[in-house]
Amino acid sequence: QLHSDQDKGDGSLKYILSGDGAGTLFIIDEKTGDIHATRRIDREEKAFYTLRAQAINRRTLRPVEPESEFVIKIHDINDNEPTFPEEIYTASVPEMSVVGTSVVQVTATDADDPSYGNSARVIYSILQGQPYFSVEPETGIIRTALPNMNRENREQYQVVIQAKDMGGQMGGLSGTTTVNITLTDVNDNPPRFPQSTIHLRIPESSPVGTAIGSVKATDADTGKNAEVEYRIIDGDGTDMFDIVTQKDTQEGIITVRKPLDYETRRLYTLKVEAENTHVDPRFYYLGPFKDTTIVKISVEDVDEPPIFSRSSYLFEVHEDIELGTIIGTVMARDPDSASSPIRFSLDRHTDLDRIFNIHSGNGSIYTSKPLDREISQWHNLSVIAAEINNPKDTTRVPVYVRILDVNDNAPQFAVFYDTFVCENARAGQLIQTISAVDKDDPLGGQKFFFSLAAVNPNFTVQDNE
Repeated sequence: QLHSDQDKGDGSLKYILSGDGAGTLFIIDEKTGDIHATRRIDREEKAFYTLRAQAINRRTLRPVEPESEFVIKIHDINDNEPTFPEEIYTASVPEMSVVGTSVVQVTATDADDPSYGNSARVIYSILQGQPYFSVEPETGIIRTALPNMNRENREQYQVVIQAKDMGGQMGGLSGTTTVNITLTDVNDNPPRFPQSTIHLRIPESSPVGTAIGSVKATDADTGKNAEVEYRIIDGDGTDMFDIVTQKDTQEGIITVRKPLDYETRRLYTLKVEAENTHVDPRFYYLGPFKDTTIVKISVEDVDEPPIFSRSSYLFEVHEDIELGTIIGTVMARDPDSASSPIRFSLDRHTDLDRIFNIHSGNGSIYTSKPLDREISQWHNLSVIAAEINNPKDTTRVPVYVRILDVNDNAPQFAVFYDTFVCENARAGQLIQTISAVDKDDPLGGQKFFFSLAAVNPNFTVQDNE
């Protein structure tokens, strides 16, 4: 209420009001000077209003006193609840964290006057999420409340936090927010093979580098915490097989390192280890972070073709041998455990004239036509060995036959000689030199003896030494 000392109460004065909110938010009774608010005032909109008031003569409208200025201060009441900037928060914390590990801080604001009572003093409490998490009442920091929370048992948690003003006392206003908390993975689980023994099979004919099969250890962790490396640590096949870790599938691929032979060995045993590649020292006590399994590899028999005793054969024979003479024998065997008898044959493309033949049962090669070194000094044959039980399994071997010379060709004069001599030639005069050739060995090295076929007293022939 405003009152002028000049006001005698006879209604001759009139009070007027100007300034912030005058005539709208605030009105003045022009007779009494009482100031009234026209509606509810919100301190959070405006805490101070500056107004000016003056008393004037109602008849002359002249001021009876100078204008006075005053301030209306709005006193706060607790009419605003605390609010969080986010309706839903997301946060994460590593699994197995110690009790009291900080997860996230949430902060609520209260629009009421913090300098006036407890209207804006916010206290935090947890409505949902116990006993796993707690919240600091003054700071809003959410912390873990249980030890050894395991992601593999439960990964997601929903926590509801309440912020209450008036210091959390009864009658205070409150607001809530939701915090979705995810437990992130740590390496707290070792790899485990699902089987203690794994059986694999591989044909003996598999080339070096062939993948036999795979082994895989499972790990309850994720990402790099579940990565493993495989190795062969023991067994009787450590020199025969390798193992390679396939990064994308986390499998151990077992491959052939050396050629296999069913007839030599039919079963190998490997001890395979899977070990985590990223181990957290904090969890050594949960280890060891590795596991082993036994891999038994059975080598399967494959019907292999016959094997000759030599990679090639060389036989030498004189050209004058009788028909049917054996010039040599080839030998072959079936390397399989269930040994099959062998049948031999000649590849006729290598013996078009059918000069040779072979005993199908024992591999003896013999002549079927006369030999002539002067026609062909070498014969290159191909002998085929086939299993009787499986004729499609065949092997070839080259056989080289060298024909040795015998003296079976008479000398021949190199040319036809037509000789002329003068009638007055002296005795002993050279009138012709003759030569001879022989198809037999040695070429150019034979010694020939010459004589006149009929006695003729006029001529003689003399050998050159």
